Amino acid sequence: MIRYHNVFEIQLHLVNRGFADCFINNEIEGQTSSSAEGRVNHDVSPDLNNAEPEDAQPTADTTPYFGEDDEEDACDDRAATNTLIRNIISGSIHGQIIDAEEPNKNAEIFLKLLEQAKKELYPGCKNATKVSFIVELFQIKCLYGISNAALEAILNLFSKILPEGHCLPDSLDKVQRVVRDLGLDYVKIHACKNDCVLFFEEYASLETCPICKESRWRVVEKTCDNDSAGGATTVKKRLPVKILRYFPLIPRLQRMYMSKRTSEELQWHKKELVNDGKMRHPADSLAWKHVDKEYSWFAEEGRNIRLGLASDGFNPFGMQNVTYSIWPVILIPYNLPPWLCQKQSNWLLSMLIPGPKSPGMDIDVYLRPLILELKELWEKGVTTWDAGTRKNFKLHALLLWTINDFPAYAMLSGWSTKGKFACPYCHKDTEYLWLKHGRKHCYMGHRRFLPPDHPWRNNKVSFNNKVETREAPVPLTGAQVLEQFESFEQVKFGKTTASKKRKRDEDKRWHNWRKKSIFLSSLTGLLCSSGIIWTSCTLRKIYARAY
Repeated sequence: MIRYHNVFEIQLHLVNRGFADCFINNEIEGQTSSSAEGRVNHDVSPDLNNAEPEDAQPTADTTPYFGEDDEEDACDDRAATNTLIRNIISGSIHGQIIDAEEPNKNAEIFLKLLEQAKKELYPGCKNATKVSFIVELFQIKCLYGISNAALEAILNLFSKILPEGHCLPDSLDKVQRVVRDLGLDYVKIHACKNDCVLFFEEYASLETCPICKESRWRVVEKTCDNDSAGGATTVKKRLPVKILRYFPLIPRLQRMYMSKRTSEELQWHKKELVNDGKMRHPADSLAWKHVDKEYSWFAEEGRNIRLGLASDGFNPFGMQNVTYSIWPVILIPYNLPPWLCQKQSNWLLSMLIPGPKSPGMDIDVYLRPLILELKELWEKGVTTWDAGTRKNFKLHALLLWTINDFPAYAMLSGWSTKGKFACPYCHKDTEYLWLKHGRKHCYMGHRRFLPPDHPWRNNKVSFNNKVETREAPVPLTGAQVLEQFESFEQVKFGKTTASKKRKRDEDKRWHNWRKKSIFLSSLTGLLCSSGIIWTSCTLRKIYARAY
């Protein structure tokens, strides 16, 4: 009896057991088989991604197992076997055969889930699979605020109505397990009421904030009907005051390489970028090239990912509540081609910072889980399975720059965009003027950036009745930023009463730093070895006057 195996298993058999020397000699010398079916086709290579399952029926593309016990039965199909082996040898000679590795554990879970995605919801169902039904059901739950108890009741109802042989989970826990394996899950991290700390890692077990002593809980009273007691009873339930919803970054970056097509697109900047001096992609920028020059080990691996971070506040309730502000933090992978990296479907939602007020300078408290993951991706890397090469590799990533408006820029960088030195490009050389009746600052030094012979430099009437002869200010370098950090202590985060008091030395301050940003403070003492890589070149881009 002939046993049939897929192409991938045939490849493994050839590697383990070898093959006849005559086939190699015939291939190298250009000889052809006497059989009509034994002709070598150099344009054909085995497609390991479309391998047939073990229980598939024999077709023209399947190959019999050729072993010692089945030698007699295999003789009848020797011509087809010769064709396959010769094609494999041809692919090996021309570099078309992939030496595949076993996927890591995370990849195995996802690949098994892809197999389940092909399974019909019930026998004969053409409109939905098990996974697609669960995803759409969860989307309805989120859009209309269906409780977990109601969703479980709906699952029980579907289990009774669907035809026999359906594969719909009968409990909410099994459904949530599928959603987690898809990577659609997030982590709930409790936060202090005053944005002092996250109850995370060393503070995870605390009941009150270590800084402001506020409780992490709020008590909610709920009235329930109690038939046994003959009346209603009041139940007290503890709920967290604030919840940060964090979407882990590392599993989502790993998931991108589990698609062969996405894996190829993520290497576009390395393989297909045209270097003709024109700006078509972030890879043509000075910051990108500076990282390539300073960290060649990172640039050599085209699969390493470079990210941009964007954040801004918005009101999720429209005009119903104009005082509420929630802040999403979004990551953009810039490895993708220019027509894909700016598509919303390729953005990665990193976290949702809760309201009702803007986090302000305390946004660093909420960014801490993301920074820890970014540091791990830079310093250690994570083992990732690449569907394109069918091998595991070490994935590294770095944060290249941020994208935000001017107020959000102050929150992320720590340089206040208000007051005398509001311009982060001019810093201490900012020319300001206090408007007595308008009670605000205005800035008139923009003519310094004009060419020396520009006529506007001598135009007094249209400006401040002065001739401008000064040169443009020089922006801060990375080393100068770190040097300025040493001149003041890190602030204590949190919206407490003490932090609202106006500091008396504000008029004497020669810089406009309001905190040591979590991005820049990760660099202290580690500028060339670890941390988030914000070098001098990227700092110049971050502090650009036209940001």
